Amino acid sequence: MARHHKQFLNSVGTCVDEMLEGVVALNPCVKKLKGHRVILRGDIEEYRQTSRVAVLSGGGSGHEPFAAGYVGQGMLTGAIAGSVFTSPPASDIFTAIKAVANPAGVLLIVANYTGDRINFGIAAEKARSRGIHVETVTVAEDCALTSVDKTAGRRGLCGIILVQKIAGALAEEGHCLEEIVEVTTKAVKHMGTIGISLSPCHVPGSGATFQIPDDEMELGLGVHGEPGVKRIKVCEADSITAIMIDHMTSSSTNSHIDIKSGDNVMIVLNNLGGTSSLELCLMSRSIINYLESKGVVVERVMVGHFMTSLDMAGFSLTIMHLDEQRIACIDSATNAMSWHCQDSLVRYKNHGKPRGHGFVECQADSQEQIVTKRNEETSQDNVKQGSSTRLLKVVVSICESLIASEDRLNELDRSGGDGDCGSTMRRGAEAILSSRDSLVAMGTVEMIGALAGIVGESMGGSSGGLYTLFLTAAARRLQSHPEATHWVDALDAGIQAVCRYGGAEPGDRTMLDPMHAALATLKTDQSKQEVLDISHFRQAVEAAEDKAVETGLMQARAGRASYVNRDLVKEVDPGAQAVAIWLRAACRAYDVE
Repeated sequence: MARHHKQFLNSVGTCVDEMLEGVVALNPCVKKLKGHRVILRGDIEEYRQTSRVAVLSGGGSGHEPFAAGYVGQGMLTGAIAGSVFTSPPASDIFTAIKAVANPAGVLLIVANYTGDRINFGIAAEKARSRGIHVETVTVAEDCALTSVDKTAGRRGLCGIILVQKIAGALAEEGHCLEEIVEVTTKAVKHMGTIGISLSPCHVPGSGATFQIPDDEMELGLGVHGEPGVKRIKVCEADSITAIMIDHMTSSSTNSHIDIKSGDNVMIVLNNLGGTSSLELCLMSRSIINYLESKGVVVERVMVGHFMTSLDMAGFSLTIMHLDEQRIACIDSATNAMSWHCQDSLVRYKNHGKPRGHGFVECQADSQEQIVTKRNEETSQDNVKQGSSTRLLKVVVSICESLIASEDRLNELDRSGGDGDCGSTMRRGAEAILSSRDSLVAMGTVEMIGALAGIVGESMGGSSGGLYTLFLTAAARRLQSHPEATHWVDALDAGIQAVCRYGGAEPGDRTMLDPMHAALATLKTDQSKQEVLDISHFRQAVEAAEDKAVETGLMQARAGRASYVNRDLVKEVDPGAQAVAIWLRAACRAYDVE
């Protein structure tokens, strides 16, 4: 039996009707046709009197905001909703046709699925038998595959919303039904869509629509989770872009779209429901760059939720060739709630001016320049000293240990943070390792100062800021040829800076706890004898490791974990564990000497 997925519902049986009632409650420009799953323009009576073409569309629910969200001036006259992933019944479609019919006629825009074609067809024939002028445009722009079943053909995907917008704009301008059919039919032939998914969606009351391994993606799936072209291994975003566009444009299939250098296009990056904005914006950059690298002119871009598949983690890419008429229709005004509120239409070219890339040259010195300048300013005496060479070996050991601990630190961070502590540490470590050639010629003080700048730029967030404070303050206590006592003073100064600016103190379940434990051990040893050696350092590391483990029993009084229910935060603090890891790595590196 399918495992049910947690969802915000009253009941499976009422969810579609309650959703439509919510659309009406949110949008004063529409109303629901009583007794039917039909959403109409709020001014439908006035619109019928203008004798302008009425435009209807619809399909199964679960694809919101399609189609009810696109009802309004300049777009759909009405939308008909079926049950989740089920074509609306012919009776509702026919009722909708009668509700909007006028002498100018009615256009039905239908996604190419068998149930939709049949039920919209039945309604159209019934309407014609009543003397209503009805025409149908079927949208079948899927570039992933063509069914071997001749009754199916290419599927209708997110490109349908562009057809709806073009038809609605032309109808608002008063164009006749035949002309709208001609323009929209031509537009369908000049667009293509392909989807990709990381996970299934969950149908209310039925669970997941399919299963897919964690390391795979489904390429070319349909909006209901129907199988696509193939499953591929999860890979980098730029590789995904190339795979999708190359498949869309490959002449080896009869479902491809021709795109060549010099073509003007619009792209729609459609969230299938469960994809983060971070990923979509990243993919937008990748797709635009890939197309432009081939000489394609990207004139319009839309990114957002347009035709979803419930909560599916994935997206679809639609590409449409543009001409002046299509651009005018896309840009024309509409009060359709889900087109207007996306706030995602970007006009890349206006009045013949090419799109800018949104970059300005930063006048401040880059980190590489800063490192170089510090290196140039270092005195010859400091360069000749060997202590910095030994320090660099320690730094490399620390970086390698933090990189190896990424997964463990992320796991610890999931209970009280956002699960990225290990990834943050890895970014800083990799940035330091990439600067190794610049660091090697520096003196000790200069190297610590340079490390402060590198982690601040690469790690980001509060962790990057705190480590920058720590290293900057520590560097001021060091000398060009520091003794053990100077390192103790530096650790003390760094801890004080973190306390002063970060607001936390030892005992608050943070990175400070193991740091302070190590410092207290070193100071105790220092008070007993004048010279500190590696054995004292080992004891300090052990004290830090013990204190890091103790944080699992502490109450968080600072940092992100302090906002989380105490009962849920039972693991060792990830920031504290990271300190224990890099202290142990430093000790290990010195022990090798």
